[in-house]
Amino acid sequence: MTASPIGREIDRVDGRPKVTGAAEYAADHDLPGLAHAVVVTSTIGRGEILAMDLAAALAAPGVLEIYHPGNNLGLLTPPQNMPPPGMVENYAPLQDTAIRYRGQAIAVVVAETFEQARDAAALVTTTYRTDPPNTSLAANLPGEDAPGPLYNVSVLAPGVGSIDEALAASEVVVESTFHQPIQHHVAMEPHAAVAEWNAAGDRVTIHTGSQGTFATVQLLQLRLGLPAEAIHVICTYTGGGFGSRVPSWNDSILAAGVARRLGRPVKLVMTREQVFTMVGHRGQVDHTVRLGATRTGVLTAVSHDADAELPNVGGWLLVPAHDTTDTLYKTPNLHIGQRLVQLDLPPTWAMRGPNEAPGAFALETAMDELAVATGVDPVELRLRNYATVAPGNGKPFSSKHLADCYREGARRFGWSARRATPRSRTDGQWLIGMGMATAIYPGNRMPVSVSVELCADETAIVSTATSDIGNGAATVVAITGADRLGIPVRKVTARVGDSTLPPGAVAAGSQATASTVPSVLVAADDVVTALIDLAVTDPRSPWHDGARPVYANGRLHGGGHSATFGQLLTAVGRKSIEARATTQLAPETAERFEFHSFGAHFCEVRVNRFTGEPRVTRFTTVVDSGRIINAQAARSQLIGGVIFGIGQALLEHDPLELGTGRLAAANMADYMVPVNADVPDIDVHWLDRPDPHVDGLGARGLGARGLGELGAVGSAAAIGNAVYNATGIRVRETPITLDKLLEV
Repeated sequence: MTASPIGREIDRVDGRPKVTGAAEYAADHDLPGLAHAVVVTSTIGRGEILAMDLAAALAAPGVLEIYHPGNNLGLLTPPQNMPPPGMVENYAPLQDTAIRYRGQAIAVVVAETFEQARDAAALVTTTYRTDPPNTSLAANLPGEDAPGPLYNVSVLAPGVGSIDEALAASEVVVESTFHQPIQHHVAMEPHAAVAEWNAAGDRVTIHTGSQGTFATVQLLQLRLGLPAEAIHVICTYTGGGFGSRVPSWNDSILAAGVARRLGRPVKLVMTREQVFTMVGHRGQVDHTVRLGATRTGVLTAVSHDADAELPNVGGWLLVPAHDTTDTLYKTPNLHIGQRLVQLDLPPTWAMRGPNEAPGAFALETAMDELAVATGVDPVELRLRNYATVAPGNGKPFSSKHLADCYREGARRFGWSARRATPRSRTDGQWLIGMGMATAIYPGNRMPVSVSVELCADETAIVSTATSDIGNGAATVVAITGADRLGIPVRKVTARVGDSTLPPGAVAAGSQATASTVPSVLVAADDVVTALIDLAVTDPRSPWHDGARPVYANGRLHGGGHSATFGQLLTAVGRKSIEARATTQLAPETAERFEFHSFGAHFCEVRVNRFTGEPRVTRFTTVVDSGRIINAQAARSQLIGGVIFGIGQALLEHDPLELGTGRLAAANMADYMVPVNADVPDIDVHWLDRPDPHVDGLGARGLGARGLGELGAVGSAAAIGNAVYNATGIRVRETPITLDKLLEV
C-alpha cells in the first residue's frame, strides 16, 4: 500500500526549475519582434498636465512611439462600485490629463530595446498646473456625524444604552490609540508583463505575475473592452505577491494596450520605485481601542474605532477591526466603528493579513495593557475571555482549538520563566522581555474547478488555474491528487497558473488550499469511477460485462484480474481518461458557522539599554489551521508570516511628504524589510486537527484551512508586548524604532 503523502515533508514539485534558473517568470519571456515599453510618471501630487515636450524623446535612437493623453491607448474605465478586483484604480490610464497622485502613469515610451526606451523616457518633460494634494490622514477625517461606509457592529447587553455606558460601568478601563504608517509588499519579482495579440487583433496572450488568473482576466476585459475568452493569462511562475498581484496593475494594462496599438509584442517591466507607487500599498490607519473589564480581567466591553486611508483613485477598503476585534474575545458589549478617509495618494491594496495584521496589533497590544492593569498573566487573560461563538454575530466556530495553542505555545517557549515586572531581566547591556499575542485569520473558501486525468504511461495530471506565487500551491495539488489516487507524488503533474485551465482559487485570503483540495478529492474520485465504468463497458477490458473491479493504489482488482490504470487504458486503446469537478461550501454551512484559523505567538526581545536597539531573539508560534497537507510548505509559510510581523513591528515605514504626496522611501535602499540578521530561529508548530465542516465533504474530506497569512497576524503585537516587558515603554505606533526607546 502506498503511504499517504498528506502531512509529510514533501519537496516542492517546482523546486528544481526555480533553484536551477530554468523557471521562466514574466519578464523572462522573449518573443520575435518584441518591443520594450517604459512608463513615465507624474512628479506632482495633484493637478493637471498642461503640456508635454516629446520631441527629444521621439528623436532618440530606437524609439517607436510614445503614448500619452494626446495619443492614448483607448483604455476603458471600469464600472464604479465594483467588488474586487474591479475597484482598483477608478480611472483609465493615459486617457485624460488629470493628475491624481504623485507617481501616476502619464506616458509610455516604446523602443526596440529596454535601454533605448529607458533613456528616451528620461527626455520627456511635462508642464503642470499644480493643486495642493490632500495627503494627511488626521486633517481629512470625516465628520463625527458622517455615516460609516464600512462594516460596523454594535452589540449591547440588555439594559445597556451605549458602549460608553458599558465602559463607564467597568471596574478597569484601558484606552489606547495606535497608528500604522504606509507599508509595502516588496515581492522579489518586479511587476512585469509581456503582451502579444493574434494576427486578427482580437485575442491577447499575457505573461504576467498573478495571484489569480481569472481576476487578471476580469479586470483586463473591462480595460480592453474584450470578452473574457479573448484574454489568455499565463503565470506559471510568480515571484511573490502578498496581495500585490491579486488585481491587474499598469504593467499588464499598459503592455496590452501598447501591443494592440503597435501591432507587436511588448514587454513592460516596472522599476522598483514604480512598483512602490503604481502598485497598491497597505494604507495607513489610526485606531482607538477601549477595553472594559472586571478587576479579575473578564471583559465587560470592547470598543475598536479605526480611520483608514482610501485614496481617491480607489483601492482596498481597510477594516482592521473586522475578523479580529469582532471575533476574538467574549464580551457582552461590543462596538466596532470603521471609517474611510479619502486622500490624493497612490492606490491601496490588500497586503498579507490586510485587515487582520494592523487590527491585531492594536487589539493585542491593548489586551497586554489590560493584563498589566489587572495583574493577570497575558495567557490567562485570554483564556478567561475565550470565545466559543463569535461575539459579533453569535455563530459557533466550525473548529477552534486556540486554547491548546496557548498552552502548547507557552510550554514550548518557556513562558513560565517570564517576569511580569518590566526591566526585571537583564544580560549585561541588554534588557530582556517576553511578549505574546493571538493570531486569527478567516478560513475562507471559494468555488474551484479541478480536472484529474489518468494517463496510459501510469502518470496523472491535475489541472486548475490556481496560481502558485511561491506558497506551494502546485505541490499541494500534486500531494492531494497522489493521496487520493494512491500513487507516488512524483507520478503526478500539477498544471496551474493558466487562465485556460479549469477556474481555480485566487492565491489570496489564505483560501487556495482550503478551496482547491476538496475539488481535487472529488475529481480524483470521479476519474476513478469513470475508470471503473470504462473497465466494465469496453469490450477490450478484462472486466467487460463482469463484476465491477475495485480500485486501490493505482490498480484495479477483482474477478481474477489485476491491472494498473495505465495497463487498462492501453488495453482499451485510450491515451487517458479525465474527470472534472467543481466544489464550493454549501450556503447553509457557510451561514451556520464562523470559519477561522487561530494561533498563539510567543516572543523574546532584547533591547540595548544604551542605544535603544531592539532585537528579536526567540519566537514560537503554534497554530490551529485544520489538517496540514504539506508540513514543509506549512512551516515555510508560518515562518514567512512571522518575518512579516518582524518587519511590521520594527522596520517597515514609507514616510509620506504631506505637501507633495511623495513616498520618500519608495526604493529597496530606503524601505527597510527584515534580512537574515533580523530574524532569529523561529519555532513553529501546528495542532493538525481537521476542521469537520470547512470542505463540506464529511468523511471524504481532509479538513484543511489556510495558514499563509496567519503568522503575520499578531506577531507584531507579540514583539511590541515583549519590548514593553523589557523596557516598560509602550510603543503604539509602528515601527518600534530605537529612537522611541532611547529613554531606556
